[in-house]
Amino acid sequence: MVTTITSYGRSGLADWLVQRVSAVILAAYSIFTVAYLLLNPQVDFAQWQTLFNGTSMRIFSLMALLSLGAHCWIGLWSISTDYLKHFAVRFAFQMLVGLLMFIYTIWGVQLLWGL
Repeated sequence: MVTTITSYGRSGLADWLVQRVSAVILAAYSIFTVAYLLLNPQVDFAQWQTLFNGTSMRIFSLMALLSLGAHCWIGLWSISTDYLKHFAVRFAFQMLVGLLMFIYTIWGVQLLWGL
Protein backbone atom coordinates (compact mmCIF):
# COMPACT_ATOMS: atom_id res chain seq x y z
CA MET A 1 0.00 0.00 0.00
CA VAL A 2 1.30 3.43 -0.97
CA THR A 3 0.64 6.40 1.27
CA THR A 4 0.65 10.04 0.35
CA ILE A 5 3.40 11.87 2.19
CA THR A 6 3.73 15.07 0.17
CA SER A 7 1.69 18.18 -0.52
CA TYR A 8 -0.77 17.84 2.33
CA GLY A 9 -2.79 15.08 0.71
CA ARG A 10 -2.37 15.84 -2.96
CA SER A 11 -0.53 13.35 -5.08
CA GLY A 12 2.86 13.95 -6.62
CA LEU A 13 1.09 13.84 -9.97
CA ALA A 14 -0.75 17.07 -9.16
CA ASP A 15 2.54 18.81 -8.31
CA TRP A 16 4.15 17.42 -11.45
CA LEU A 17 1.25 18.65 -13.58
CA VAL A 18 1.30 22.14 -12.03
CA GLN A 19 5.07 22.32 -12.63
CA ARG A 20 4.69 21.39 -16.30
CA VAL A 21 1.70 23.63 -17.03
CA SER A 22 3.28 26.59 -15.26
CA ALA A 23 6.55 26.00 -17.15
CA VAL A 24 4.69 26.07 -20.47
CA ILE A 25 2.92 29.32 -19.54
CA LEU A 26 6.20 30.91 -18.41
CA ALA A 27 7.94 29.77 -21.59
CA ALA A 28 5.15 31.18 -23.77
CA TYR A 29 5.24 34.49 -21.89
CA SER A 30 9.04 34.71 -22.18
CA ILE A 31 8.99 33.87 -25.89
CA PHE A 32 6.26 36.45 -26.52
CA THR A 33 8.16 39.14 -24.60
CA VAL A 34 11.47 38.45 -26.35
CA ALA A 35 9.75 38.34 -29.75
CA TYR A 36 7.97 41.63 -29.05
CA LEU A 37 11.24 43.29 -28.08
CA LEU A 38 13.03 41.89 -31.13
CA LEU A 39 10.26 43.05 -33.48
CA ASN A 40 10.14 46.48 -31.82
CA PRO A 41 13.80 47.35 -31.13
CA GLN A 42 13.03 51.01 -30.49
CA VAL A 43 10.13 50.37 -28.12
CA ASP A 44 9.30 53.39 -26.01
CA PHE A 45 7.20 53.86 -22.90
CA ALA A 46 4.03 54.67 -24.83
CA GLN A 47 4.23 51.42 -26.85
CA TRP A 48 5.01 49.41 -23.71
CA GLN A 49 2.12 51.04 -21.87
CA THR A 50 -0.24 50.37 -24.79
CA LEU A 51 0.79 46.71 -24.81
CA PHE A 52 0.18 46.26 -21.10
CA ASN A 53 -3.05 48.26 -21.03
CA GLY A 54 -4.75 45.62 -23.16
CA THR A 55 -6.92 43.20 -21.23
CA SER A 56 -5.51 40.16 -23.00
CA MET A 57 -1.94 41.12 -22.08
CA ARG A 58 -2.97 41.78 -18.49
CA ILE A 59 -4.59 38.35 -18.31
CA PHE A 60 -1.53 36.74 -19.92
CA SER A 61 0.73 38.57 -17.46
CA LEU A 62 -1.46 37.52 -14.54
CA MET A 63 -1.29 33.90 -15.71
CA ALA A 64 2.50 34.21 -15.88
CA LEU A 65 2.65 35.79 -12.42
CA LEU A 66 0.50 33.07 -10.85
CA SER A 67 2.43 30.39 -12.75
CA LEU A 68 5.69 31.79 -11.43
CA GLY A 69 4.36 31.62 -7.88
CA ALA A 70 3.10 28.05 -8.24
CA HIS A 71 6.26 26.90 -10.00
CA CYS A 72 8.50 28.44 -7.35
CA TRP A 73 6.43 27.13 -4.47
CA ILE A 74 6.50 23.53 -5.67
CA GLY A 75 10.19 23.71 -6.53
CA LEU A 76 11.24 25.29 -3.25
CA TRP A 77 8.94 23.02 -1.25
CA SER A 78 10.56 19.99 -2.90
CA ILE A 79 14.05 21.30 -2.25
CA SER A 80 13.26 22.14 1.37
CA THR A 81 11.79 18.71 2.08
CA ASP A 82 14.81 17.03 0.46
CA TYR A 83 17.61 19.07 2.01
CA LEU A 84 16.30 20.70 5.19
CA LYS A 85 15.94 17.80 7.58
CA HIS A 86 15.37 19.73 10.82
CA PHE A 87 11.63 20.42 11.15
CA ALA A 88 11.96 23.93 12.61
CA VAL A 89 14.37 25.07 9.90
CA ARG A 90 12.23 23.59 7.13
CA PHE A 91 9.07 25.09 8.62
CA ALA A 92 10.65 28.54 8.96
CA PHE A 93 11.99 28.37 5.39
CA GLN A 94 8.63 27.33 3.98
CA MET A 95 6.80 30.05 5.94
CA LEU A 96 9.27 32.69 4.73
CA VAL A 97 8.97 31.52 1.11
CA GLY A 98 5.17 31.41 1.37
CA LEU A 99 5.02 34.91 2.86
CA LEU A 100 7.37 36.35 0.24
CA MET A 101 5.44 34.69 -2.58
CA PHE A 102 2.18 36.09 -1.21
CA ILE A 103 3.65 39.60 -0.94
CA TYR A 104 5.18 39.47 -4.43
CA THR A 105 1.97 38.14 -5.95
CA ILE A 106 -0.19 40.86 -4.37
CA TRP A 107 2.37 43.47 -5.38
CA GLY A 108 2.43 42.12 -8.95
CA VAL A 109 -1.38 42.19 -9.18
CA GLN A 110 -1.40 45.78 -7.93
CA LEU A 111 1.19 46.79 -10.52
CA LEU A 112 -0.54 44.91 -13.29
CA TRP A 113 -4.11 46.00 -12.66
CA GLY A 114 -3.38 49.37 -11.06
CA LEU A 115 -5.27 48.56 -7.87
